[in-house]
Parts: sequence; structure tokens; C-alpha cells
Amino acid sequence: MAHSRFIKDRGLTARMTLTMFLLGALFVALIVTLMYLFSGYAPIIAVIGIGIAFYQWWSSDKVAMRAMRAREVSPEEAPELHGMIDRLCALADMPKPRVGVADMDIPNAFATGRSPNRSVVCVTTGILRTLNAEELEGVLAHELSHVAHRDVLVMTVASSAGIVAGMITQSAQYGGFALLGGNRRDNNNGGALPAYLIALLLSLVVYAVSFLLTRLLSRYREMCADRAGAYLTMKPAALASALQKISGEMAAIPQKDLRASAAMNAFFIAPAISGASLKTLSSTHPSLEQRLEQLARIQAELGRPNG
Repeated sequence: MAHSRFIKDRGLTARMTLTMFLLGALFVALIVTLMYLFSGYAPIIAVIGIGIAFYQWWSSDKVAMRAMRAREVSPEEAPELHGMIDRLCALADMPKPRVGVADMDIPNAFATGRSPNRSVVCVTTGILRTLNAEELEGVLAHELSHVAHRDVLVMTVASSAGIVAGMITQSAQYGGFALLGGNRRDNNNGGALPAYLIALLLSLVVYAVSFLLTRLLSRYREMCADRAGAYLTMKPAALASALQKISGEMAAIPQKDLRASAAMNAFFIAPAISGASLKTLSSTHPSLEQRLEQLARIQAELGRPNG
């Protein structure tokens, strides 16, 4: 965890460590198995696997910004937004991230980057129109806590195993592994079929485990960011109001626009879907009710006199 004044959460640290360990082990097992099954292509498979993991780590901020069609803005272009982030970073005693704006109606925000010094916090023009200053401050504090806790990096890298497994499954769907089954003699006697099935089965298992682990971590880290942001600003009611406004506005966004942003849901402060209160295993976020209940408890705690 990066040095900052955000409250520490051992539960988040433990979950991030366990997720990275399990997904790392699965990722290695997947690559090694593929290298064994398709030995003639072992160097290619190894390079692709390592390359994807490295690219995810190195370029996470650029990839996310491109996905959202966002651009970095200077203090001259967005003085109020920069000023707010300057104050929060000073309060949290953390490096200031780059600041981005995405020109879209969906009211949302996200943070990404491989380290606190290489991070970016991005907001949409929709959220700038929707929230008042205190509510936006609560959202930005939430996003900055993701950077300080480094959980956004873990989420990005953790997705590598799922991406590789997804690519393998997709290749199998189009018969790609039939071409990787070895030499022509193996194909003639059916020897490639067992290897093909093993590779497909393993990739499906890795994808499923990766999907569930990243969803579980995502839901916990959102609760943690709500809590950390609320204690930093000492205004949990403002963040609660922001979440309610964002969820309410989401219902007015056309479905095609929500689907276009679905790939970024795990990184948004609120998922770009209608009916965000549904509690399912596939949810990237806790329900709105859970988040509001936690913020209400923090508000009550802060309102109690000391002693």
C-alpha cells in the first residue's frame, strides 16, 4: 500500500495478495500446460503470455483512457477539477495523479495506473454536470483511495489470466487449436483431440476462476474506497448523495451507450448498467443499498461526540 493518510484496510491487502497469488498460479499453470501440449509453439505461447501480463501492467492507464475516449487536461483547461484534486492529495499526503476528462453523458469516474506516480483519475462530462462540488469531492476522494491502496493495479494485472484464457477459448471456438495440434501425423490419428480438449477445459477453468476472484475483489475494494474516501473528507453524506444521483441518472442513459462502456465497469465508481442494486455473483460493485448503509454508519459515527 502506498504511503498516504487514507485509512488502511488489512482485509483489502489480504484479498489483493490472495487474488494475485491464485491468479498468478493459474496463469503459470495455463502457460506451462499449453507449452507442454503444443511444444512446437512453446516459445510463442510463453512470449504471448508474458507479453500480455507486461502490457497490462505497463500500459493500464493509456488503455483505459483510450477505451473511454478520454483526454488528459491541464490546470488551465480544468482549474476547478485540478484544484479539488490538489486539495485532496494534500489532505491525503499522496502524489497528485494526472487528470483526465471523458466527453460522455454517462455520469462516472475511474482511476487507473501502475503506481501512484503513474496514475490517472478521470471523470466524465456527465458527472461534472450532475454533481455539486461536495459530491464531486467525495467521488474524487473515492478514486484517489484506489490509487493509494494500489488496488486498481491489482485489478488490472489480475485480469491478464482471464484475458489469455478468453483468447484461448475464442481460438478454440473457431478451431484455432486444430491448427496447433502438432504435426500432420498427429492430426491424422486423432492425437490432437485430447490436447485440444485439455487446453479448452483448462482455459475455461482459468477464465471462470479469474472472473469470480476479480468480481469478489472488485466488490470489496469499492466498499473500502467508499469508506476511505468518506473518512478523508469527513463528508460521507456527500458521497452517498453522489452515488444516488449517479445511479438515478444511469437509468436515463441509452442502453447502447451503457453497453459501449461495459468493459470498464470494474473500474467505475458505479457500474454503467440499469438496475445497479442487483446482487449477483457477476456484479462488479456492491449494491447501492450496501454502500449507502455503510456511509450512513460512518455519518452516525462521525456525528457522535468524543469521549
